Amino acid sequence: MEETRGKKPMKLEDFFCRYPRVALGFSGGSDSAYLLWAGIRAGADIAPFFAKGAFQPDFELEDARRLCHELGVSLRVLPVDILQFESVRVNDERRCYYCKQQIFGALLARAGEEGYRIVIDGTNASDDISDRPGYAALQEMQVLSPLRLCGITKEEVRRLSREAGLFTAEKPSYACLATRVLDSPLTLESLKRAEAAEAAVEALGFFDFRVRCKGDAAIVEMNELQYARALEEFGRIAEVLRRFFVTITLSDKPRKPSV
Repeated sequence: MEETRGKKPMKLEDFFCRYPRVALGFSGGSDSAYLLWAGIRAGADIAPFFAKGAFQPDFELEDARRLCHELGVSLRVLPVDILQFESVRVNDERRCYYCKQQIFGALLARAGEEGYRIVIDGTNASDDISDRPGYAALQEMQVLSPLRLCGITKEEVRRLSREAGLFTAEKPSYACLATRVLDSPLTLESLKRAEAAEAAVEALGFFDFRVRCKGDAAIVEMNELQYARALEEFGRIAEVLRRFFVTITLSDKPRKPSV
């Protein structure tokens, strides 16, 4: 299936009518969560696969398990040792492309063993694919993106998720842990440090932020909704981060809230 321009997008129900048996690359985020709910509601045989590796924090797997339990479906957890691949470890501008190749390659193989010939993901119509090299890898592997094909934006995903009563409706978008490590190769230690650092700041009551790691320095990127509070309480933030870093700074450019 190819995306069509100038034509009215198909409805999600029509997609699942055309593809009634699919494997879903399930991240635990709002997009793939709504897609899972919609597939079940449409009567499709939709199997969620969660690829667990060093780039996925534990809370994402917990959310994935919670949603699958609430929807009454079995979650397949697919271990992927992503750091074994040098093309990913070097952490250059093509990292996401090579990472998607490995993760969805493993997913395609596992899904095929279970009889699922079609694999889908949660890319939506708002995502800027020009800035996502990983999307090119998905296209090469013929992974379909129903939300995008059906013209469903992130805003619509959240609205429809609220109507469906999904706890993921307002969950902030979460880029993988590899995006936290700047200007150096990826190691398990650097990824775990980034995960622990963000958990420590979150425990102070902050949300939707990033802790970027550059050697022994941390740069905290706080969303604009909490930036004023972060300025006032930067001492507390620095205190909890000194367990992990020598230098801690607050970025002078507030982040836009994640959509």
